[in-house]
Amino acid sequence: EVVLHYRPHQRDLIKLQKFAEAAVEEFPIHQLPRFMPWFPNDLYRLPLKPKKQPPAISCEEAEELKQLSTLSEYLTGSSDYDCTKNLLEFQSNVRHRQALIQAQTVHRSISLENQAELPPKGERSLTRSWSVSLPSSKLKEKILPLSQELQNKLERLKLHAFYRAKWTIEQSICNNQNLEDIWMKLNRLIKENELPSCNATIQRSVGQIWIFCDILYCEYVRNVLREKLSLTDEINLFVHKYGIIFNL
Repeated sequence: EVVLHYRPHQRDLIKLQKFAEAAVEEFPIHQLPRFMPWFPNDLYRLPLKPKKQPPAISCEEAEELKQLSTLSEYLTGSSDYDCTKNLLEFQSNVRHRQALIQAQTVHRSISLENQAELPPKGERSLTRSWSVSLPSSKLKEKILPLSQELQNKLERLKLHAFYRAKWTIEQSICNNQNLEDIWMKLNRLIKENELPSCNATIQRSVGQIWIFCDILYCEYVRNVLREKLSLTDEINLFVHKYGIIFNL
């Protein structure tokens, strides 16, 4: 007997039938090859032997354990697992259905309120928290070697040029721009592959944007950020376990 639960919007009977048939298909059985030990199969000549004999219990103790196990199963019962037990949409109770409709109405009203607060479609800020750049070979000619000051710093700390570092943008250096506006511009730069080896995240809880990149490209990335995002002050280059190693 197969009991198939499905949500109201999943009423394609053909798909449901195929799903149920796939669930009860027999697993293919592969005949395992005969085991051939890679060591001499002589238990009396093994180099290591247990110091003591394995523990043993009497028939009376085994019977007591069997009775205890049976009693425990009787008390606890063997309830079948039902994955739809706590899902409101599968409840037949009218009160649960009303609660579900009410929750959906509240969620819809909150969504409408949020949409009312959003700017026009062309100026809408991105809500995602991560952005990752794709590799690009067009920027090789634009990227200059690292400054001598940063090279000396890397040499003193024994850091490789491909070590990951982080630039931090705060509201105080955004030149009267909203942090979300900066985040939207930064996403556009990353999407257009203007920031090599970069991935970025906005930390809305602390009001910061973090841009991760290889140290090899960090000065180039900083110059692009300053020019394209109109930043007003210097930002610090942070490396894990080393702290702030450079600022521009």
